Amino acid sequence: MRAAVMYETHQPLVVDEIDVASPRNDEVLVRIAASGVCRSDLHALDGESPVAQPPMVLGHEGAGLVEEVGPGVTDLAKGDAVVIALYGPCGTCNECRAGDITNCWSETRTRNMVGRMPDGTTRLSKDGRAIAPMCGSGSLAEYAVVREAQLVKIDPDIPLDLACLAGCGVTTGIGAALNIARVRPGSCALVIGCGGVGLNVIQGSAIAGAARIIACDTQRSKLDLASDLGATDCLWVEPGEQIPERVKALVPAGVDYAFEVVGHTPLVTQAFESTRTGGTTVMVGAPAPGTTVTIDSRVLFSDRKLLGCMGGGNIPARDIPRIMRHYQQGTLDLAKLVETRIPLDDVNDAFDALRVGDTVRTVVQP
Repeated sequence: MRAAVMYETHQPLVVDEIDVASPRNDEVLVRIAASGVCRSDLHALDGESPVAQPPMVLGHEGAGLVEEVGPGVTDLAKGDAVVIALYGPCGTCNECRAGDITNCWSETRTRNMVGRMPDGTTRLSKDGRAIAPMCGSGSLAEYAVVREAQLVKIDPDIPLDLACLAGCGVTTGIGAALNIARVRPGSCALVIGCGGVGLNVIQGSAIAGAARIIACDTQRSKLDLASDLGATDCLWVEPGEQIPERVKALVPAGVDYAFEVVGHTPLVTQAFESTRTGGTTVMVGAPAPGTTVTIDSRVLFSDRKLLGCMGGGNIPARDIPRIMRHYQQGTLDLAKLVETRIPLDDVNDAFDALRVGDTVRTVVQP
């Protein structure tokens, strides 16, 4: 099959012919219809991801049709439409057995993160050399072999070039609002960074019933889209400008919830300082490893909370169907999130667009 392979970091992906083995026990072969290109893919290509080492097929926002099922697969059949989730819980560790699925850190999940099956192998190779799929997905390819636990069956009437975004960006943004912050009806939220994930934090906050949603970005075009997707106030800021001053000109006491969706630790501090006493800040962006967040201890003492957020605290079997229902009901807009659709051969154009920052999501259709 053809796949976009990262053979080296800091180099363009190579669309190459590689071998894909048949699915084994509890595994499924998916024919990829569409894959979003996420900033986490760019972090991998730039050598900034702790879970991505070459050679690797990038992509982790995939959707497609089941092509073949391995032994032991009971809930999926050939032709089913599926979304590939960020992870698949093991179902057997203490956390999973207690219902705390988001905190499953079994060997199954940790190997999944680096693109390995529970036994440490991968179904992808080139000339006998193993190739890992990013996050167990590797969706920038014609096919992916995925654990059944990492797949969520969806209504076949939902366009797969939209459904694929639920694999990461939409799930993370919606989950940050609904699962991590637990935004309350009538509250006020601030979203710093209106890219693909930030726009979904806005949509999630609107779904939760926030009365006021302040979108903040350095690009006016993203703020225009934020307004379309539920932001009630839009703050255009210069790089380096102090955001808390601008926010408190609108909400003197500070916001109830602040979301940092850029991955820049000084902005986490500014998000925190924009909240009211008793407010909550969620760090949704992924800062570079080794960076630190500086918080004034007296401000922290005033009953404010700072929360981490990995993947929106999502449980695939719960959250992806919820996202699909909101889409079908018209309370979640997926179409506005997709700016460009390109073939697999042009995959590096999607990474160039991410570096410039002038697009929300590019969807690759193998």
